[in-house]
Amino acid sequence: MWNLTIAGTDLYHIINWFFIYSFLGWAWESAYVSVKEHRFVNRGFVTGPLCTIYGCGAVAVYLILKPVSEKLPLLFLGGVIVPTILEYLTAVLMEAVFHTSWWDYSKNKFNFQGRICLGASLGWGVFTVVLFYVLHPFVEWIVSLYSAAAGKVLVCAAGLLYLVDFCISFANAMQIGKRLRGMDQVLDDVYEFVQSTRLYESAEELRGRLASYRLSEYGSELRKRLENRVNAVIAFASELTPEEQKARQEAWKLQIEERIASVQNRYEQLKGHRNILIRRAMNAYPNMKSRTQALKERAASRMEKKEKNRDTQD
Repeated sequence: MWNLTIAGTDLYHIINWFFIYSFLGWAWESAYVSVKEHRFVNRGFVTGPLCTIYGCGAVAVYLILKPVSEKLPLLFLGGVIVPTILEYLTAVLMEAVFHTSWWDYSKNKFNFQGRICLGASLGWGVFTVVLFYVLHPFVEWIVSLYSAAAGKVLVCAAGLLYLVDFCISFANAMQIGKRLRGMDQVLDDVYEFVQSTRLYESAEELRGRLASYRLSEYGSELRKRLENRVNAVIAFASELTPEEQKARQEAWKLQIEERIASVQNRYEQLKGHRNILIRRAMNAYPNMKSRTQALKERAASRMEKKEKNRDTQD
């Protein structure tokens, strides 16, 4: 088995490279996000110190682009294309399996379906060049430090631990997806209620009320999404007489606040889940959202762009 070759490289080296690159990817991404968030963040799908998308990507890029490694322009171009395809397929697969969007580029310029974007793709191109000229010689040096017999034992042990970790993380991801979908149902109820009440007299009043909620990352998104929905309702508030608005106002506001608090409580319970592995995943990906919500936001983003283009043409 160990002598099986893929693109001229034996399986022993491929698996060793995979685990080393997965660890280096975890170290890089965790360090970057930790510095950005001013707290330690353990990134990655699994709980252990591995980001396997980096391992798969690095090994795939090396094996596919090795024939053009001495042609820098082609190497960079291939480094843009191959990892981008892998990132897109990974996003589609994870959304299909877990019904959850783990990352979203919809706010970045030149993105496609929020799953990939030009900036990230260009970054992959630079990373590919660095991989061939800096990282891979270093990784090969690491593999040369231990014997093949020791390497096989290490790979088997790491593979077994990873398999257990993956199965547990898979089950937890399914739970997270289910809970996020439940929160989105509550959010939809809030939106429908706000639209039916035609409550707030002005956008300023709405912003003031929503700002009173000291919510976490998900709560910030909630405020933005709720505000966008209610802005469309405010225009119709004039249909209610001042007497009607005054009579209904307090009851409506109380109900809306209770419903928003319900969403907040659900999210905080999810972040503070007794299962430390679920809590770890939520802290690592605080902007995680259900696939349904991600698709809605991407559709809204496309509509907004079309409207801007239409206004520009007019």
